[in-house]
Amino acid sequence: MSTHAKRERLLLADLLESAGPEAPTLCAGWTCRDLAAHVVIRERRPDAAGGLLLGALKARLERTMAEYTAKPYEELVQLIRTGPPKLSVYALKQVDEAANAVEFYVHAEDVRRAQPDWSPRDVDPVFADSLWSRLEKLARLTGRRSPVGLVLRRPDGRTAVARKGVPVVTVTGEPGELTLFCFGRQAAAAVSLDGEPEAVAKLATAELGL
Repeated sequence: MSTHAKRERLLLADLLESAGPEAPTLCAGWTCRDLAAHVVIRERRPDAAGGLLLGALKARLERTMAEYTAKPYEELVQLIRTGPPKLSVYALKQVDEAANAVEFYVHAEDVRRAQPDWSPRDVDPVFADSLWSRLEKLARLTGRRSPVGLVLRRPDGRTAVARKGVPVVTVTGEPGELTLFCFGRQAAAAVSLDGEPEAVAKLATAELGL
């Protein structure tokens, strides 16, 4: 049975292939080539991927990024499509689903929404619930740098507190859009914000995400 992570992986690979290596993404300063290299390194070069979190490994990550962005773009896309090596922890279905379903969804939208002719996608209800479940667990982490209190709300009224505090801004949208908002893609997320104007303006430009 296909997992959400596997489906989002294939969609991301298709979008990268269609957009081309020099197309922009929502990741500031990154083209599709840069994004593809990042995804491959994250799965296949744990020795360098640690630089995403650890300053001591940042130089190694930068060198590895330079090495991988120099590879043929088609090779990078194919490495994403075929998935991690068999001995990788990401080759375990449970780990892949937990670590990559949201990651690939966000990066697929990074590619899609940076293109001038992009159109919204329908997220099926099962995947939407999966995204919401994951977001509930990550809300406090993604919202820790919010300058205001932050509440996430689905259209059906279910809520999650991303940061306690006042003033409070309530962000309402479908789970996929809330996910993008909480991962720092506020300007591209189809959500509504309810709160004091100054608080809303601060949140719109805040550095959210893991």
